[in-house]
Amino acid sequence: MYHIKETIIVEGVYDKIKLSRFLDAVILPVHGFQIFLTPETMQTIKKMADKTGIVIFTDSDSAGFKIRNYIKQSLSPETVKHAYIPDIKGKEKRKDEPGREGLLGVEGINDEILLDALKKAGCEIDGEAEEARQGREITKADLYRLGLSGKEDSAEKRRQLAKTLGIPMKISANMLLDMLNRLVSYEELGELVQNISVRTE
Repeated sequence: MYHIKETIIVEGVYDKIKLSRFLDAVILPVHGFQIFLTPETMQTIKKMADKTGIVIFTDSDSAGFKIRNYIKQSLSPETVKHAYIPDIKGKEKRKDEPGREGLLGVEGINDEILLDALKKAGCEIDGEAEEARQGREITKADLYRLGLSGKEDSAEKRRQLAKTLGIPMKISANMLLDMLNRLVSYEELGELVQNISVRTE
């Protein structure tokens, strides 16, 4: 069992069951869109954010991002971390049909990928946290200069970069910047984009 300091916020009970099999952590399911109708759940999340910090670990589909953004907007940024699962096609074993977007949710992803996502988010695992990369910070201006925003093929480049890094395709510009500054150096990003440019030509 891995001990996680932060409270983990997930969408549903099956996500909690999945993570509880290998994590020793407070795991709080928000029951999907019920979070919009239950202010007491949001109050609990705020208390846990102040006490332990939280990591939002929702699915990588549109519903997951709506829930993530709603929770994020209600909290101080310094108390929130974001863990993302990559876009992996498939369906959970307990379901007859895949979800609307055909992507696996937290409950359907293997343990190693889930643990890696928590590490990338900077969670404190067994008393240690992975620090953000040192050196020059990557900025929005860098994204534009590297062709990841504001250009005709920017969306395709971001899609390929997300796939390479194992993060969701729908990630916002601000969240992409946060993840890039945690996962790669400015120089490494330049190399990744150079390789992507070759493949998109």
